[in-house]
Amino acid sequence: MQLLKNLKLILCSKVVTFLFLIGTIFFLFFYYCFCEYHSIYEEGTITIEGMIIEMKETDEKIVLTLKTKEKIQATYYKKENEQVNLKLGDTISVIGILKYPTSNTNFYLFNYQNYLKSKGIYSLISVCEYQILKENTNFFYKIKNNFILYLETLKSKNYLMAFLLGDTSYIKEEVKTSYQMNGISHLFAVSGMHITLLIQILSSILSKFTKKKKIIFPFLCLFLGFYSFLANFSPSILRGSGSYIFNELRKIRKWPCTSLQILIFLFCLFLIINPYIIYHSGFLYSFSISFALLFFQKQIPSNHYFRSLFLVSFVAFFSSFPISVNVSFQINFLSILFNLLFVPYVSFFLFPLTIVVMVFPIFDFLLVISISILENTSLFFQNISFFTISMSHISLFLFLFYFVFIYYVLYKVFQKKYQYLLILFVIFFIHHNISYFRFYSTITMIDIGQGDAILIQLPHNKGNILIDTGGKIKYQNNQSDLTKQILLPVLKSSGIISLDYLILSHGDFDHMGEAINFVNNFKIKNVIFNCGGYNELEKELINVLEKKNINYYSCIKGFNIDKYKFQFLNTKEYDNENDNSNVIYFNDDNYKFLFMGDAGIEKEKDILNKYNLRDIDFLKVGHHGSNTSSSKEFIESINPKYSIISVGKNNRYGHPKESVLDTLGNSKIYRTDLDGSIEIKLYKSGYKIRTCPS
Repeated sequence: MQLLKNLKLILCSKVVTFLFLIGTIFFLFFYYCFCEYHSIYEEGTITIEGMIIEMKETDEKIVLTLKTKEKIQATYYKKENEQVNLKLGDTISVIGILKYPTSNTNFYLFNYQNYLKSKGIYSLISVCEYQILKENTNFFYKIKNNFILYLETLKSKNYLMAFLLGDTSYIKEEVKTSYQMNGISHLFAVSGMHITLLIQILSSILSKFTKKKKIIFPFLCLFLGFYSFLANFSPSILRGSGSYIFNELRKIRKWPCTSLQILIFLFCLFLIINPYIIYHSGFLYSFSISFALLFFQKQIPSNHYFRSLFLVSFVAFFSSFPISVNVSFQINFLSILFNLLFVPYVSFFLFPLTIVVMVFPIFDFLLVISISILENTSLFFQNISFFTISMSHISLFLFLFYFVFIYYVLYKVFQKKYQYLLILFVIFFIHHNISYFRFYSTITMIDIGQGDAILIQLPHNKGNILIDTGGKIKYQNNQSDLTKQILLPVLKSSGIISLDYLILSHGDFDHMGEAINFVNNFKIKNVIFNCGGYNELEKELINVLEKKNINYYSCIKGFNIDKYKFQFLNTKEYDNENDNSNVIYFNDDNYKFLFMGDAGIEKEKDILNKYNLRDIDFLKVGHHGSNTSSSKEFIESINPKYSIISVGKNNRYGHPKESVLDTLGNSKIYRTDLDGSIEIKLYKSGYKIRTCPS
């Protein structure tokens, strides 16, 4: 008995907890370096049988997670008016094209490949045909199917799905964006708060039949296991369920460990089971906030609700700060106060009401009204942007520094040494203005698909210029919002809060199709058009510019920012939009850049006749590598050292053409379809080129 007691003391000691954490870190390092998992399937056309374990359906497509020898995500685009009668638990055969998910092709943006890895998915199938081999007979999937069908019959299904199953895909994107900007999106992930309330309800029901804890506890464990299954084993639910189970076992078995040690144990256990779960933002938020609240729980009083709520919000905000910066590249300091309003509303009214509606659907109308109040309030607060500031992406070293320093500051603040909070805000201010501390120029070809978008950042924030915005990409009947998905995150991740110039090379859709959307969502001081008349797209943009009092110019010779000169190589007005493209020459410490837009061979000849261009260091190849540009005479004359082509992967135009690649053969060629985003940093001692993915 004494031996068992001593063993408990050893296993629950802080030293063993620390060694377990260090051992997990070494395991992850070894795994990422030497044991990275790859799909067992090869790319290409394939037939696969599997059971449906997850399913998301829209009007255009259905996305399935199939359980085979490994998890596979299958996407099937529905034919017009087609009814797809698939259910969870069905075993199906699919014929389609298998490929591996790609990493992000723009620096620091959402990495879809890592996200899928965090869910145990390593390959994707675009389904051409499917066949149901066996309809579901699994008892648990039958319950899940019926439960989801029941929730979908209710008008408030979007929030019933979110609060009960952790599925926020039913909530409108603009509303979800407002939740994120207001710092309250954590309220819609099933977490410890939800688990606690559900456990309390179930415990009170079971206590009517028995008072014995040893009988009630196993039932609660079974419930949490099944509930985790219903919610697709999301990290936040697993963390909340695991914390409850182990803390109850600690009390029953009288283990001498703390709740904080249990949380560290769960954190390590999750990482050992799935090393890629570290890429799941829900996992990071759940554990970072829970760890901070447990770490400072003695400093948070429980006898004064609103003071306690403020301190909880305060600690949660700062402890998750580094994660929020690298997820959204912006921080809303008012979210601490917003949580004082939204947390009680959701915790004590909205979430309990969803449980009531689930049991008594007659109250669905009340939940719909309550949801409307929540959404409209959040959308209203979203417009209060004075305290929302952009924060550039932070490296792993700075990420860890923030965590350590923030904990140190919080510790001092709870000792009423508030001057440390001022130091932290000074660091935030420097971070927000990090562009002023950069001593080099950066030119980035953003991967925008089949189009152009080139970002120029001058040293010490002297100037930020964007050449073109790209156009919208169409997937089936959907349109991808390039401004919100690519342009804004790229600019914010670089610490850019405004543009000095937006230069539109010409009026084609793939160069300025996103311009109106972009202008409406970002601060721009000046817009420059090319020579020639305005087309309809340009006229629409001008109307927006005039309403917003943004200066705009056309057919200019150039402009200067400090010592940096941008020269527009105008020749004459042509009868086509491509040849009227703005061709821009830029010299930075004797590094010569030439941006050709979509200028064709005729304009290239005129440029050679009018301007003395020799030994260009970096050429933005004209017209995405089309054979209507980049003539042999022009390329041999300017003799580029590097040729950069912005082009969409597998584009229908066949760009870049083989003949053009042959012509550019004496230069080093970079292509966005193969190399992703291309970044050039110019130092006094030289330059550095990197691609994404590298």
